[in-house]
Amino acid sequence: MYEKDGQKYFIVDGHIHFWDARPSNQANRYGEGFINCFYDHHRNLSPESEVWSLEDFWQQSEERVLHDLFEVGYVDKAIFQPTYLTDFYVNGFNTIERDGALAEKHPDRFIVNGSWDPRDGEEGLDKLEALAERWNLKGVKLYTAEWKGASKGWKLSDPWSYRYLEKCHELGIRNIHVHKGPTIYPLNRDTFDVADVDEVATAFPELTFVVEHCGLPRLEDFCWIATQEPNVYAGLAVVLPFIHTRPRYFAQILGELLYWLDENRLTFASDYAVWTPKWLIERFVDFQPPEDMRGEYGEITTEVKKKILGLNIARLYDIPVPPGLEVADAHVGSGQPVGSGPKAPA
Repeated sequence: MYEKDGQKYFIVDGHIHFWDARPSNQANRYGEGFINCFYDHHRNLSPESEVWSLEDFWQQSEERVLHDLFEVGYVDKAIFQPTYLTDFYVNGFNTIERDGALAEKHPDRFIVNGSWDPRDGEEGLDKLEALAERWNLKGVKLYTAEWKGASKGWKLSDPWSYRYLEKCHELGIRNIHVHKGPTIYPLNRDTFDVADVDEVATAFPELTFVVEHCGLPRLEDFCWIATQEPNVYAGLAVVLPFIHTRPRYFAQILGELLYWLDENRLTFASDYAVWTPKWLIERFVDFQPPEDMRGEYGEITTEVKKKILGLNIARLYDIPVPPGLEVADAHVGSGQPVGSGPKAPA
């Protein structure tokens, strides 16, 4: 738990990985290119003191994960978001099995999310059911740009995707995390387009769609969708590191999200091990938009920061919050109900 100026923050890191990207697990040049692209994000957006060597970045030990997240990183609970990429990595990049092995050793620390790919057809539906039973799944991570043979991606609005979303509802898997953000080599930009979220959010109002990376660089598209769809949330992985290299850009992104959505639908995520949570949390708690931007975006209150850093996603995953750390459930803006359209500035 993080404490600053007499305020305590319950921290849930909503997007972490436990990957194996060592050369011995790289199936081809695409596996090498993928992790090198990740490393460029890490190196270029992190403070110099937080930059790792490429060799350290390829794979983290159990000890390092526990140290970075819980011993020094202030995290109270972390959620694994798997990404298989079996066309690029011999044994997969970040698998449920690998995540789950660590979670079983530390059940008080981790939540394991599942994954599915509609291109797996009926067999994949059976596997999803088995995963749900094995891990008591409350969420899944979807990667619409993943390559599978000759296919270079899929859409949430595909017929088979509907079958899987229906299965999630049937199994009680209500949190659908979808990577909709920056292109990562060698994946195709258009397969990360956020437009398909609009259709399925309307079709499945009982599910929550956490759009990881907020659709960047398509932030405006995401905001117009999310303001109409009250079950669409913004996951701040990739957004948060701009607090260091581009604080005005970060202020603009956060300000737009708070204007179009509200503080109850934004979730903290370090994207570990692309970045570590310690410095992100410290800087976010201290952050305010530059003076000349506050007339448009206002200031960010301690209560809003507490919601973003943990309380919002704790609600989605039924994570108990220690007594006294909850805050009032108030909306910023003009008081319009969520989903009714743009709000007035706070």
